[in-house]
Amino acid sequence: MNQKGFTLIEMLIVLLVISVLLLLAIPNVTAHNSFINDKGCEAYLKTVQAQVQAYKMEKKSIPTVNELIQANYIESEKCPNGHTITIDATTGEVSEVTSGS
Repeated sequence: MNQKGFTLIEMLIVLLVISVLLLLAIPNVTAHNSFINDKGCEAYLKTVQAQVQAYKMEKKSIPTVNELIQANYIESEKCPNGHTITIDATTGEVSEVTSGS
């Protein structure tokens, strides 16, 4: 009988190699997650700043975050990293509020 296939030892070696690769890859992905969310927040702040300018041109006043959400200029008051955004009432400058602030 001439059967071709993998032996149990060969399958175990393949599973071991895949496991080692996963153990090396997963920490790298999770380590970059906060970096990616911070970059996403920077982009979101620029988008909100542009929406503040559009709102000012249309309504002739500096909006609050809630006014932007209600008028469908933005969808959320939070960045991808979970920080809340604020708009300065006098300058219209958009910034994020970190948990330490």
